[in-house]
Amino acid sequence: MHATGILELKAPFPQMEIFRHIRPKLNHTVKQLVCLNPSRESQQSFFHAENSVHTQRLEQEIVIALGSNVGDRVNNFNEALRLMKKSGIQITRHACLYETEPAYMTNQPMFLNSAVRGTTKLKPDELLKALKQIEKQMGRTDGIRYGPRPIDLDILFYGNHKIESEGLNIPHVSICERPFVLAPLIDLLGTSINDVEASWHSFSRCNGGFFELWKTFGGDSSIGKEGLRRVFPIRSQLLDWSKRTHVMGVLNLTPDSFSDGGKFQELDAAVAHVKQLLSDGADIIDIGAQSTRPSAHRLSPAEELQRLIPILDAVMQIPEVEGKLLSVDTFYAEVAYEAVKRGAHIVNDISGGQLDPDILTVVAELGVPYVVMHLRGEPRTMQSEKNLHYEDVCGVVASELYARVSEAEISGIPLWRIILDPGIGFAKRTEHNLEILMGLESMRREIAKRSLATSHAPLAVGPSRKRFLGEICGRDDAVERDPATVAAVTAGILAGANIIRVHNVRDNLDAAKVCDALLRRKREDGERS
Repeated sequence: MHATGILELKAPFPQMEIFRHIRPKLNHTVKQLVCLNPSRESQQSFFHAENSVHTQRLEQEIVIALGSNVGDRVNNFNEALRLMKKSGIQITRHACLYETEPAYMTNQPMFLNSAVRGTTKLKPDELLKALKQIEKQMGRTDGIRYGPRPIDLDILFYGNHKIESEGLNIPHVSICERPFVLAPLIDLLGTSINDVEASWHSFSRCNGGFFELWKTFGGDSSIGKEGLRRVFPIRSQLLDWSKRTHVMGVLNLTPDSFSDGGKFQELDAAVAHVKQLLSDGADIIDIGAQSTRPSAHRLSPAEELQRLIPILDAVMQIPEVEGKLLSVDTFYAEVAYEAVKRGAHIVNDISGGQLDPDILTVVAELGVPYVVMHLRGEPRTMQSEKNLHYEDVCGVVASELYARVSEAEISGIPLWRIILDPGIGFAKRTEHNLEILMGLESMRREIAKRSLATSHAPLAVGPSRKRFLGEICGRDDAVERDPATVAAVTAGILAGANIIRVHNVRDNLDAAKVCDALLRRKREDGERS
């Protein structure tokens, strides 16, 4: 197996702070570890005793590493995850996806690496057998050690157990020496450590656990260097969102959208607008056929499709669309399915699966990126007093957003295909929107307590022409809010946004370029110091 990746924790714990954070649980858990140095007799007891916990088929939390460098690497991962589920492994979390240079045998293609966390009732030997069967089914042969392979599956952890037997060592013996294994593993941890994670940290033989060990490999600063690259699969590309801000241009096909309702319902007008957005530099076109403004009337899936499909089909024929990305803005599973089958590359769901839970399963099957946005209620009710109450808006939004991501992962959408959106203007007051734009980094830190991988996901913000900007600037006409939008997206990018969703692409692209230049200079200054 080969892997690479890394924790992008913006404010890593100092060494002693990490240790103080982990030590109480380490001390408690180490005492409970099973078979730390098992004899052959105790190994047999572990695997075969009638009274062991494993014969009772208790669920165990596991971590499995994935690697591939032959064929369609992303599809190989998708197929391996499907077969794991079929074999009795429930996947609950995914690490980020990493492209890495090959180790040991270097004259071979680049690897993709990741890891997953889940539960199983399979015994360790049964789990190993199931994974080996999946490798064989997907075309893995004995071949050359460390050589090319369509899939490589390794058990990193099995509950809090240490196992040493012929053919099976848990934890995996190479975790501590391979950055391409360690990085995805760290993604599956949180900075708030539970008991099973504490036991895993204890296996690192480092005072600070795997966090401290990861620092010895360069930590987050090694991402993008020396063959470690965190990537996001879309179409046939592997994008690196950290390189520059991506701009998503808006096409509303509705008669009642707050900004440009009624302007682009006719096919010719819609196509002309898409051409203009692309000419102005949009990377993504986000097409929506349902208004989500406050108190908007909800269309049925059939009504939404009736608006969407003729224009989507026409847009797909525009030569300028070649190489660009198309997103469908919908919360309906049926609409998402039809749009992707006709060429859309991304599903942008304002509800994160709350308004039509079937969309999670559909998106998982479609294998496309999924934008998970924070929303309370629905457009008709989102600005109610109940939905506008927050004790700490950044902390609460981060927590509620992570809950939606977790549901998406359990439904089969890998974390490496998820984009986060805090939902500017959705169930938020003016002061909430401002706090979120300034607090994106604090939201990432809050999410990192639960999942470091999720804290690294691309982050999209969409303040464009929203009402709160009009309230601040005294602009009733939404189109007159473009200068305020530039200011808002500037704040968002400098705070950590990777994607901006805007109506005016040209002016906001200029703002994004300036922000990207500032951030590059900041990184360069940091590397020199």
